Amino acid sequence: MLTVTLACVGKLKERYWREACAEYEKRLGAFCRLQIIEVAEERLPDAPSPAQITAAIEAEGRRLLSHIPAGASLIALCIEGKEMPSEALSKQLSSWTVDGVSHVALVIGGSFGLSEAVKREARLRLSFSPMTFPHQLARILTLEQLYRAFHIASGGKYHK
Repeated sequence: MLTVTLACVGKLKERYWREACAEYEKRLGAFCRLQIIEVAEERLPDAPSPAQITAAIEAEGRRLLSHIPAGASLIALCIEGKEMPSEALSKQLSSWTVDGVSHVALVIGGSFGLSEAVKREARLRLSFSPMTFPHQLARILTLEQLYRAFHIASGGKYHK
C-alpha cells in the first residue's frame, strides 16, 4: 500500500477545516497510509521586508524537507506548478507506483509560499489553479484530489 505524507506549514485553526481534514483522512485510509505533518509557521512582523519573507520561507522549507523520507517522490504544491486534470494526477500516481514508488510526499507552504529548495527537490510541481487559496483550503483540496485520484485508479464511482 502506498504511503502518502502531506507536509504543511501551519495548523488548521478552525474546527470546520479540521473536520474536513479528518473526513478525508478516514476516506483515504482505504487507499493509502496517510501521514499529515504540520511544521511551525515563521512569525513575521506586520509589514515584513522582502529579506524577512525570504528568510521565513527558507526556514519553513528546511523544516518541511526534514520530514520528507529519503526516496519519497516529492510533489510541491505551488502556484507556478503544472496544472493537470484529476485523471492525469491519478495516472501519474499510478505510474509511479508501477515504477516501484512506495512513498509520495506532498508539500504545502505557508502564506508566502514554498522555498526554492523544496521546489528543486520536487519530482512534480503541481498547481490547482492560477488563483491563490488559503493554505488551509489548499490542504483540503489536496486531500480531496488524492481521494479522487485513488477512486479514478480503482474504477470507483466518486469521480464522474
